[in-house]
Amino acid sequence: MAELLTERQPAFATGGGGLPPSISDEINDGGTGLPPGTERRVYHTGMWLALIAISMFFIAFTSAYIVRSGLGDDWQALSLPPLLWLNTLVLLASSATLDATRRALLGGQRVACNRWLMATVILGAAFLFGQYRVWQDLAAAGVFLITNPSSSFFYLLTASHALHLLGGLAALGYISIEALRFRLGPAKRTLVEVTAIYWHFMDGLWIYIMLLLWLWR
Repeated sequence: MAELLTERQPAFATGGGGLPPSISDEINDGGTGLPPGTERRVYHTGMWLALIAISMFFIAFTSAYIVRSGLGDDWQALSLPPLLWLNTLVLLASSATLDATRRALLGGQRVACNRWLMATVILGAAFLFGQYRVWQDLAAAGVFLITNPSSSFFYLLTASHALHLLGGLAALGYISIEALRFRLGPAKRTLVEVTAIYWHFMDGLWIYIMLLLWLWR
């Protein structure tokens, strides 16, 4: 028995007093037993596939918008409410704070990470509230979903974007809870990375929608 113990000891030696490489890899990969990095690649691939699907949805929306604007004489140009530009700045600021969150997480700066993360959640919620105020202002001015084809597309495009952004805000809310429970360490950087990709994409998509509504009226 003593010989067996003596022979097995080197097999568990890690050189730094930590776990054996195989066990450490399993923990880093969520204990799934998959090769290191597999889970991260799966999350990234899934996110990019989702973004492709969202892109196709809005490309189809754009085609319908352009074609419908050239049909008939009932198309009336819609003046964009000034509040939309302020909302755009708020959304762009949220992307900047989320990127600061990611960098603080990678740098192990937990307090700064939590602050930037909360700032991102607040800015995201402020954008959605601002969009709600835009719809309220349009309704007060007598511009509704069925008022005109251009107003219909405006409501549908902005509401579709808001719904997709709400999904991103829900993800940020989950990350915030994990951060407040001190469970958002560098090991969970994939969650933040994937959410950041989605959020930045929503930013770019919003700029695209604004240019479409502004230049193609």
